[in-house]
Order: sequence, then structure tokens, then C-alpha cells
Amino acid sequence: MNIGFALCGSFCTYGKVFPVMERLAESHQLIPIFSQVSASTDSRFGKASDFLARARAICGREPIVTIAGAEPIGPKKLLDVLVVAPCTGNTLAKLSHSIADTPVTMAVKSHLRNARPVVIAVSTNDGLAGAAENIGRLMARKNCYFVPYGQDDPEKKPTSLVAHFELIPAAVEAAMEGRQLQPVLL
Repeated sequence: MNIGFALCGSFCTYGKVFPVMERLAESHQLIPIFSQVSASTDSRFGKASDFLARARAICGREPIVTIAGAEPIGPKKLLDVLVVAPCTGNTLAKLSHSIADTPVTMAVKSHLRNARPVVIAVSTNDGLAGAAENIGRLMARKNCYFVPYGQDDPEKKPTSLVAHFELIPAAVEAAMEGRQLQPVLL
């Protein structure tokens, strides 16, 4: 399959996301896509240039880092499925309101025009607060599927939700069959 793999700025999860990208790249063609924030922000979790280089090495191609670069995904039917991992609360809000102002949100909008699946791996500190409405809206949207998720630290971060990133391949497989991987809440 041709799989788009879009990364947003939840840098603390990249250590779990990149190994999944490597696994998928063993048997599929991957097109990496980075939000502007993820393509340009150095954080305590690593340098943006290192993340871009790692995606380039895994996928064997240059990551898409602009809106103009992401726009042809739909018209050219470049992808069978698009994974957004990690998907931040900011990106969830934009997707749920059909806002396409980043490379990732444009990739999703462009890809959905072909009625093909988008697999969302949420990572947000307000998943059980402000972002809950956006998660609900996207769960009800046609062709949007979620990687099963749960609370990552209920004591210290009671509203935080994070996907079980190791389930991305299974979630992709289910989405390609038109079904949501269950259970969603773990």
C-alpha cells in the first residue's frame, strides 16, 4: 500500500511513533508528512532536522513540509490510507472543523476527497476536556478511524489521552476494511 504518515508536534511520542513507521516501511511505501511545527521546532525531545532526517531514511523520500506539497495528495490519488500519528489537540480541532492550514490538515482534506481512510493516533493533554468534542466529531465522520487510545497518566494528567501507537498497523488494516479497530478505549 501507499501510506501517508503525518506527524504533528507531540514530540514526546516520537520515540514510539518512529519504530511503527519503520515497521510499516518494511512492507509498504510511506510518504512522510510533517506539520510546520514538527518540521521546524527543536525541543527537549530532539531536533527537527534529526526527525526529518530519520523520516527521510525510513521512507526513502523527502518529507512533505508545505501545504502546497500536500495538496496534490488527493487529486493524484497518491495514498491508499493516511495515518496521522501523533495527532495533537490542535490538529484534532482543525480536522473536526475542516480547517486545512497546515501540511497535515491539507493532506487529510485532500486525501478524504477520494473517500479513502484516515487513521488518527491521538496524543493530547486535553483529550477528556476541550479536545473531547473534536474527537467525538471525528469518530462520527465517514472515513475517519482511530488508533485505540487511553489515559497515559490518570493521576498527574487526568484529561490526557494517548494512542497505543503499536496498534497503528492493526488500525490501518481495519480501516482498509472499512471498520474501526475495537475496543477504541483501552
